[in-house]
Amino acid sequence: MQLSSLLDRFAEPETLKMAKLGRELRAKGVDVIDLSLGEPDFDTPQHIKDAAIKAINDNWSHYTPVPGFLDLREAVCTKLKRDNNLDYKPENIVTSTGAKQSLANVILALADEGEEVIIPTPYWVTYSELVKIARATVVEIRTTLESSFKITPAELEAAITPKTKVFLFSSPCNPSGAVYSKTELEGLAEVFRKHPNVYIIADEIYEYINFVGKHESIAQFSDLKDRVIVVNGLSKGFAMTGWRLGYIAANVDIAKACEKLQGQFTSATCSIAQKAGVVALTTDLKPSFEMTEEFARRRARVLELVKDIPGFKTYTPEGAFYIFPDVSYYFGKSDGENKITNSADFSMYLLNTAHVSSVMGEAFGEPDCVRFSFANSMENIERAWVRIKEALAKLK
Repeated sequence: MQLSSLLDRFAEPETLKMAKLGRELRAKGVDVIDLSLGEPDFDTPQHIKDAAIKAINDNWSHYTPVPGFLDLREAVCTKLKRDNNLDYKPENIVTSTGAKQSLANVILALADEGEEVIIPTPYWVTYSELVKIARATVVEIRTTLESSFKITPAELEAAITPKTKVFLFSSPCNPSGAVYSKTELEGLAEVFRKHPNVYIIADEIYEYINFVGKHESIAQFSDLKDRVIVVNGLSKGFAMTGWRLGYIAANVDIAKACEKLQGQFTSATCSIAQKAGVVALTTDLKPSFEMTEEFARRRARVLELVKDIPGFKTYTPEGAFYIFPDVSYYFGKSDGENKITNSADFSMYLLNTAHVSSVMGEAFGEPDCVRFSFANSMENIERAWVRIKEALAKLK
């Protein structure tokens, strides 16, 4: 069968691949502990579920405008003003079937063949693949654990060329947990001021899961705001992964471009999810903050457990719900049957030997690292790290 060459341009997300392999083992009766997926293990807060039930009973079951109901776009504007002191109007907002579609819309609307998209490593697995789908070129800025997985203004300046169209980053970062401060963002903003043709995509999906203080958005710099596209959604902060509700805030031309693309791909996202989203964005945030408090407790426990693992070099995440240790100490080691040559081997070894799923660092642009989620119960986290320690002790 001759399929489109488009399929050869990008790879399957390793996060989903590892989750799939874990499910297959689980189906065979193996007790697999999942530390691979980036999904809160909490249920959606009751007041949001009640809003969805009311929307069903009120028959909000028909097609909606492609960018979303007006009240939802107004709710996004309210949230952006309340939480980020950013002023947007509904015409600046496009809601989508998850922040992943929002990112796809923006990248396809901006990036073209022959143009470059700068992405600091480590990055979420889908960033680079979306750029490849758009036929643009990925330009990586490598970071290190010693630099707290953040880039400097000098590194950004060095990466920009006449072909640069977009800079794409996340804060808090998936997978590293790095969070850019206002001072650090101001340093990057100074560089962008010298390059007025570069757009900035700011993925802020982990905004509420921040362990070090107030979230800072690069859109706060008014002279850059027209070039910044804020991408966010309700999956992480509101435990609404399955509801598929994301959004962008951008200048009107970019918003209209994304609406045009989305009109052909999916039209609007689910009407019921939209009505629930209005309530989520405009009412009580206490459940979101309580989830973050629990993630903070789990982070502390994971960091304690990781101290007992020989060879791990670990950055203390400032946000999100992952640790991303350098595991290169184990490269070249073997248990007599399995030899670890890279982080993919490392993750597969843990899956098949310890029955713990993780995600190899190659997928995130950092081949010496592995991502472990702590979006799982404390009991499962503790069981998982006992297994990991025992499995790694077999490698010589």
